[in-house]
Amino acid sequence: MRFVIRKKAVFLPGIIVSILVGMLTGAFIAFTHDLPQIRSLETFEPSAITRIYSADNILLAELFVEKREPVPLDVIPDRLKQALIATEDRNFYKHCGVDLKGILRAVVKNIFAGKFAEGASTITQQLAKTLFLTPRKTLVRKIKEAVLSFQLERRYTKNEILELYLNQIYLGSGAYGVESAARIFFGKSVKDLSLSECALVAAMPKAPSRFSPLVNMDLAIKRRNIVLKQMRNTGIIGEDDYHLSLKELPTVGKQGKISVHAPYFVEYVKDFLEEALGSSKLYKGGLTVFTTLSFDLQEAAEKAADRGIDALEKRMKRNGVKTISPQCALIALDVKTGGILSMVGGIHFNESPFNRASDARRQPGSAFKPIVYAHAVENGFTQNMTLRDAPVSFKGGEKGKDWSPENFSGTYEGDMTLRKALALSKNIPAIRLIEILGPSSVTRFANSLGIESPLSPNLSLALGTSEVTLLELTSAYAVFANRGKMIKPFGVVQVVDSAGRIVWSVKPRQKTAMSRTGAAIITDMLGAVVTEGTGKKAQILGRPMAGKTGTTDTYKDALFIGFSPSVATGVWVGQDAFTTLGDGETGAMAALPIWIEFMSKAICGNSHQYFDLPDDMVQVCMDPSTGSRMPMDSPRSVRALFKIGTEPKSNQ
Repeated sequence: MRFVIRKKAVFLPGIIVSILVGMLTGAFIAFTHDLPQIRSLETFEPSAITRIYSADNILLAELFVEKREPVPLDVIPDRLKQALIATEDRNFYKHCGVDLKGILRAVVKNIFAGKFAEGASTITQQLAKTLFLTPRKTLVRKIKEAVLSFQLERRYTKNEILELYLNQIYLGSGAYGVESAARIFFGKSVKDLSLSECALVAAMPKAPSRFSPLVNMDLAIKRRNIVLKQMRNTGIIGEDDYHLSLKELPTVGKQGKISVHAPYFVEYVKDFLEEALGSSKLYKGGLTVFTTLSFDLQEAAEKAADRGIDALEKRMKRNGVKTISPQCALIALDVKTGGILSMVGGIHFNESPFNRASDARRQPGSAFKPIVYAHAVENGFTQNMTLRDAPVSFKGGEKGKDWSPENFSGTYEGDMTLRKALALSKNIPAIRLIEILGPSSVTRFANSLGIESPLSPNLSLALGTSEVTLLELTSAYAVFANRGKMIKPFGVVQVVDSAGRIVWSVKPRQKTAMSRTGAAIITDMLGAVVTEGTGKKAQILGRPMAGKTGTTDTYKDALFIGFSPSVATGVWVGQDAFTTLGDGETGAMAALPIWIEFMSKAICGNSHQYFDLPDDMVQVCMDPSTGSRMPMDSPRSVRALFKIGTEPKSNQ
């Protein structure tokens, strides 16, 4: 009996090992059964063209990789090859496709970070992923990536793998391969790149859309400097070369004429789709992208912006402004759907591709005031309530000093209604109002309207001192026109692959941000800006319009954000250097004419529309200064909207 027991004990570990081997073998087969075969990568076939269309079926752009220019490894500068290896895979010539030490190091860092903070992909793994796999970060994909990397290393030499990698890798701004990147970024062949330029190209693979010098030069230089430091630390370059290259400012090459329509919008769509689908699928998948853009309105937006800036430059020269380099951004949204109808991110995309409509954060000035007043309306304030317009001082301001704000005009009118205070863009009543409501409460309300930029919860917020994007601010105004519903703006409706299958479609995110009655009242108050206040020029359109001017200190920013019942449009004018546009260049002077020209096209051919008037509301004639009810035939009266039961009851 004892002998039998010992015999079983001897065979038991073997059985367990066999089971584990079988399980691992099964798992390996399950993970790798559908892996592509590694064959003749040197003859890798070009991918299909992705086409982007406007809502009215106009071809906006073609995205492709066929025009990449492969170059032999010996043409590529050694410094570029060394920079990429130092940055992406220091042990490239030592490992067999997967860097086990690098994986262990990344795992430890990720554990301490509590998130996926660092990857450990070798150059071979990146090539395998680029050619055969999706960009999704999953365990299964990483296993497949590793297996393919082992196969690549068995079939090809290290230099062959490096050559394939250097000619296939995506480097941002439509550049596939190092030759394409050199020509797009610097207007020269890769063989002619300086050490600094080699380091900048080597900086791209980590985040191509973010570090491209055509997107953000400051970030590109910071990333380049990290690469140069790694090259110095690994002995590739010496101290002299390191410091000389740090001082070199990249000269971005002049690209050929942009062969796309609405280039700022196209870049906006490309950035979105790269994140949603991956750059490989976007540029190689032969996709058809349907967008929200109206081609006719886009042309109107670009023409209005160009004319407005031309006129502004002439005024700036007459007024003796030293720095004359004004820019303009315009964004137009479909009120009902949230779709982007037109987008101008600046003047001359070739010279400055930075998108000031979606990415630039600037102070909105008085264009932020409607958010404060809308929050007040939601909390029971009515148009005829009065606030004191008189000098005021607040103890212990932001820097511990007393704060004594002033009206833009420098004059004060005593008690005035909320309606008049907003129409005339008075600062003091707006500050008194935010003091009553509480700045933190206003920031939360602004967030519900779609403002995602950080807002400082202080009294000066009422004057628009916290920076926001034009897209955010215009989207917030669209809530007023859309019966209180907030819809996140979007540019892509649907993406279809070469077989006609839908691979992505929009899922509009809509939520109720404020009451329908509140939205109607603030719209009525913004209508008073056009009929009675700082936006009077917009009356030339002859249609119901609502909106608000915005001007920042020393005339650095000029804005007009407004809407019809169907289209919400925001216009910003300013200089990238945050310098003045010149005395008197307010939102009404610099931005409103551009807005009017564009909106005249946006409403052309549309039926005469009116703003929403809920059943539980009533229009009452009142004195705009005192808020008292007045006879309908009184020449001083204005028609103001009230929720039934809150309107002024008499002429007293």
